Amino acid sequence: MHVTIDRDGCISCGLCESTCPDVFRIAEDGLAEVHHQPDTPEQQDGARQAAGGCPVSVIHTDC
Repeated sequence: MHVTIDRDGCISCGLCESTCPDVFRIAEDGLAEVHHQPDTPEQQDGARQAAGGCPVSVIHTDC
């Protein structure tokens, strides 16, 4: 799985980081970023949950 964020559309709500902190974090500029690609089933599930819950749909996963 590979995860990306369209940071131009990020509203910095923090949902991704709170859902899956192993994969997402809020960067110094205040926007979400992928700091670690998911490599365990738990991280992959968390990344999918974060993508599904993102209120502006800027998290993309490809399997």
